[in-house]
Amino acid sequence: MKKSDIILAGVGGQGILSIAAIIGEAALAENLYIKQAEVHGMSQRGGDVQSNLRISDTPINSDLISLGGADYILSLEPMEALRYLPYLDREGWIITSSSPFVNIPNYPDADALKGELHKMKNVISIDVEGLAKEHNLPKSANVILLGAAAKVLDMVKYADLEKSVRRIFSAKGEEIVNMNLKALSIGYNTANQK
Repeated sequence: MKKSDIILAGVGGQGILSIAAIIGEAALAENLYIKQAEVHGMSQRGGDVQSNLRISDTPINSDLISLGGADYILSLEPMEALRYLPYLDREGWIITSSSPFVNIPNYPDADALKGELHKMKNVISIDVEGLAKEHNLPKSANVILLGAAAKVLDMVKYADLEKSVRRIFSAKGEEIVNMNLKALSIGYNTANQK
């Protein structure tokens, strides 16, 4: 059996569920099985949003990832990446934005967060918000993160993610499709330079 258990985390409005949709659709197109469980916090107020996404080449019984069972944590917020560390397998990967989304008065020190992340064995940390602004892609930081994750995701390939982006965003027009394909490419190329 081959499987990938992915925890997607962030703050409401960052596009976590869009990442889940792109990965899930790419997996289905490859005839893989998926299960997804979403935990919506107070997303309209910038609260915690998290999704479990399980992909396998055999049927999946549960949609929830157990402690120590996640192969990947994809997070658009560094503190949220650390929140789910108990779920990460020892050999698992963290792919996270390095840009804090400071939405609470006692938000941890950014350098302390960075230090905690760098203690981990397998981490890709990039400034997806900064890259989105630099490339004039204000609503595509989430897809930049997904592109970075494509470096290490093993059940879906980069080409599958490209096709999924095309299918998912096609109803919004070619400009939106191209913007998200560019974002995917930026994330992938940035992660591969690290």
